Amino acid sequence: MTTKQQHTELIKAEAKRLGFLSCGISKADFLEEEAPRLEKWLNNNSHGEMKYMENHFDKRLDPRLLVEGSKSVISLLLNYFPAETQKDPNAPKISKYAYGRDYHFVIKDKLKHLLQFIQEEIGEVDGRAFVDSAPVLDKAWAAKSGLGWIGKNSNLLSKQVGSFFFIAELIVDIDLEYDAPVTDHCGSCTACIDACPTEAITSPYVVDGSKCISYLTIELKDQIPSDFSGKMDDWMFGCDVCQDVCPWNRFSKPHNEPLFNPHPELLSMTKKEWEEITQEVFSEIFKKSAVKRTKFTGLKRNIDFLDN
Repeated sequence: MTTKQQHTELIKAEAKRLGFLSCGISKADFLEEEAPRLEKWLNNNSHGEMKYMENHFDKRLDPRLLVEGSKSVISLLLNYFPAETQKDPNAPKISKYAYGRDYHFVIKDKLKHLLQFIQEEIGEVDGRAFVDSAPVLDKAWAAKSGLGWIGKNSNLLSKQVGSFFFIAELIVDIDLEYDAPVTDHCGSCTACIDACPTEAITSPYVVDGSKCISYLTIELKDQIPSDFSGKMDDWMFGCDVCQDVCPWNRFSKPHNEPLFNPHPELLSMTKKEWEEITQEVFSEIFKKSAVKRTKFTGLKRNIDFLDN
């Protein structure tokens, strides 16, 4: 076994020990296929008010501009599929990824441990951890690393585990064994396109971000346009529709990360309790949650919009 193979196996074994669902590795290089796609998507204004998507175009496509001397992108998946969901069928809904502790902190912590392990076991390795925190095209790297394919809803899909997982990366300056991409298994299925309440999936593999319920309830800071009245499918934070209907998600299994378990009250709150939520209750339930991004006023705006 070569040193490169040994290092690769060590890293993958440690990633598994840390609780990651899977780990794939690809060569840190220019994302040639993604460049025209990203440019077209931005030119069509599909990013809405997410102006940060226009920044660092070159860095998004080339990790060597983000981490000097980088040679490998280690992509990791972490399961967040919950064992239980909200109980009141009429209550406003929260995307499953936001049930527990804010994933940025949970994953950053695991990545720090992984990088430390690499440095202890392999020697002088320089690298950076990324969790939605910089211009990195997570899904493109995960697909390049063989962890799944990009589906028609633009999410990364895996035959083994579906799509209810977070994606993160370590970009490092050592050569490793690289994985090969997998083939697309969406076939003729259009379940996600047919089910999207706001018709945000404008054609297979293309999502107009400015129409997506996740964008409208989280990223959009202004009032939600009245055109979307009656189309929000009761989502008050994020949206899981295109994942819930995806046939590959029948293979999703509940996560075993205690930090992703929801606040005891979250799942049992009724429609009425959500409608009457106070700043105090919000602060208690979402103390360390990703939902804090919308702030109390944002969540209240979303809930009020659903009642229109």
